[in-house]
Amino acid sequence: MKTLELQPAIRHFEDFAPKDGTADLFDKVRDLDDYLREHPQPCMEALGFHLAGPAARDVRLRDSAQREYRAVMLGSNSYLDLTTHPDVVRASKEACDRFGFGMGAVSLYAGASVLHRQLERLIAEFYETEDAILFPCGYSGNVGVLSALCGPGDVVINDAANHASIFDGAVLSRAELKVYLHLNMRHLEKILQRLPDSQRGRLVVTDGVFSMDGDVAPLDEIADLARRYRARVMVDEAHALGVIGPTGRGTAELRGCLGKVDITYGTLSKAPGAVGGYCAGSAALIRYLRLYARTYFFSTSLPAPTVAGLIEVFKLLMEDRAGRDRLWANIRYLVDGLKRLGFDTRHTESGIVPVVVGDEDLLGRFHRDLLLRGVYTNVVTYPAVRRKECRLRVSVMNSLTREDLDFVLGVFAEVGRAHGLIG
Repeated sequence: MKTLELQPAIRHFEDFAPKDGTADLFDKVRDLDDYLREHPQPCMEALGFHLAGPAARDVRLRDSAQREYRAVMLGSNSYLDLTTHPDVVRASKEACDRFGFGMGAVSLYAGASVLHRQLERLIAEFYETEDAILFPCGYSGNVGVLSALCGPGDVVINDAANHASIFDGAVLSRAELKVYLHLNMRHLEKILQRLPDSQRGRLVVTDGVFSMDGDVAPLDEIADLARRYRARVMVDEAHALGVIGPTGRGTAELRGCLGKVDITYGTLSKAPGAVGGYCAGSAALIRYLRLYARTYFFSTSLPAPTVAGLIEVFKLLMEDRAGRDRLWANIRYLVDGLKRLGFDTRHTESGIVPVVVGDEDLLGRFHRDLLLRGVYTNVVTYPAVRRKECRLRVSVMNSLTREDLDFVLGVFAEVGRAHGLIG
């Protein structure tokens, strides 16, 4: 009698997450390592590439086996290609000569230069607020703001698609956390309606541009609901800064509600092309954060060369000279082309263009074949999105030429048909 061989159970990344505390901490570490050695995952091959040059439109990359690829860059959040702008690079070099490459202290001691204060004032002017504060990391800045302002007894109300740093900040604050369905204002209002009168510490938080679908929050409606139900509003403009709004000032400008948002947060690592975070608001709010945001108080400040480059970035943004019009011409051309080919790009309204695949193995092969033909994109799987909604996340840059985009669309068409993703 023939013995049937049992096939190994298919496992997923969520299977290796911490569970009930009954196992040694490193059991899950070894378990994942053993599983990946025996069952290589195609999507894993799409992770861990290293740049062999600047993150510009024409990029050189190396994989973990040191194989080198030349590709059109569709995986950079540097939408305006300011990482290589001559004014930005020059200012950074000059600041390195003047201040050195690091600061050596936290901002409240002796870690902030005159450049740091200049940048904070520029950011406040950009958003038409009284003041702003710099954080050394975008992720930790969200954690710092939320855990400083909110605490036990307060409530933080999140859009379900908010960035992980917002959820983590809410959890670390020990406030009550409530979540409304993505972009669903009726659900948000129901949550606000049901809050007890005694719970007066209320904060509604939303991404401006959502990082997985590229869609935009109805910030004007959120601000109106918050005012009606005596809540504060915080928006994270990470992917909106420099990209959306008539002059690139983000979601509040696009939705016509500048001045109605209590807390404007953002990162300096997307369109600005650097690293760090910022929060803009009233002078009283910013003073409070300087004293109570632990990720500010206990973190060494941004290096002066980075800050100097960012000053030039904000000058370009404030004068609308950063190439936003070219970026939007490229976004429209690429999105229209992908839709005509039959790809699912959801409802993007920004420089983020999702291409939903829905199968992780297929996604890994799709990504690999695009790269082999000269197109680099990012893969997005669990835990960033549900496995059935795994996708490529295409990020558009203003420096891409029409020839680049036509080449990209041709490669997507060829590889997409080969894998049965389009007809």
